Amino acid sequence: MKKSWFLLISMMVIVTTILSACGGNGGAGSAGSDVSGNSPKGSESAFDTESKELTVYTALEDDLIKEYLKTYKEKHPDIKLNIVRDSTGIITAKLLAEKDNPQADVVWGVAATSLLVLDQNSMLEPYSPVGVDRIQAEFKDSASPEHWVGIDAWETAIIANTVELDKKGLAVPQSYEDLLKPEYKGLITMPNPASSGTGFLTVSGLQQLLGADKGWEYLDKLHENIGIYTHSGSKPAKMAGTGEYPIGISFGYRGIKEKNDGSPVEVVFPSEGSGWDVEANALMKKPKIKKAAQQFLDWAITDDAMAEYSKNYPIVAVKGDASVIPDGYTKNPIEQLIKYDLQEAAKQRENVLGEWSTRYDSKSEPKS
Repeated sequence: MKKSWFLLISMMVIVTTILSACGGNGGAGSAGSDVSGNSPKGSESAFDTESKELTVYTALEDDLIKEYLKTYKEKHPDIKLNIVRDSTGIITAKLLAEKDNPQADVVWGVAATSLLVLDQNSMLEPYSPVGVDRIQAEFKDSASPEHWVGIDAWETAIIANTVELDKKGLAVPQSYEDLLKPEYKGLITMPNPASSGTGFLTVSGLQQLLGADKGWEYLDKLHENIGIYTHSGSKPAKMAGTGEYPIGISFGYRGIKEKNDGSPVEVVFPSEGSGWDVEANALMKKPKIKKAAQQFLDWAITDDAMAEYSKNYPIVAVKGDASVIPDGYTKNPIEQLIKYDLQEAAKQRENVLGEWSTRYDSKSEPKS
């Protein structure tokens, strides 16, 4: 049975952070920053108070970044931001490849499961952003100072083109089980989990929901109905909107946006429950830690920023009015989430992606 938000998330998020020697009990926390130019307390990194340029890696949706950054630019007009945006899997791979020569100063809106992988590789600099006490415990690292801090959560959804399905005399699928029906053969698209965070949370969610063996059995059957695997989590919703593939496995925000923009789609949250992940931020460990990078992370959890996130995602890291159901949802979205252990998902990520690629990658679209 679905549980309340607090009990549900408390059970499913078990974050036992691996503290690096660089982190310890100190770190570049907001209260412990040394603006004199010395190293942050507890850190081996130097401290840069002069730089006015930041490189930000993000997996946030392209059409949201510009809107989100408006309040940042109002507060910090002197800072030049170099935004590097791509799908979660690609951003994660890029960060790992750059481990010995990190290019990003901060990570903004990347899956918490990916940040846990980075943390296990000692790539994150501990930092407690100003106002972090407002963030619900289930949305942030348990260490102090935190290695990562979440901003919102997103979940699996089925986006169905009602016009195209009606032409074929087919009903809108309401569950994961429905997606296995033979009449949907070749009509479904979903994201490749190696490229897309939405793809990974869906596949990993099914593994935790059904158990590993039954999870792979389910995905084998689903594969028979898949027309193509995309390298973007939002693309299946867009393809459903145009009717290119009438059924897309994507995430709630993108499906609701397609519908609000006039596409003839129905957004369905699977009756068995949705896989999910947290979009989160972190400070990258570098030889020099920029004060501007810390200030960016401070801004990223302000009330202004949270207000923007909440326009698109119904579950945000600062607790709001649980009785208000956002437009596009038929019930409280929190009740839709499956029991999901982020730490276990991160631990199994490499194995899951390897097995998935061996079994199903033949139907992936070419990489651009």
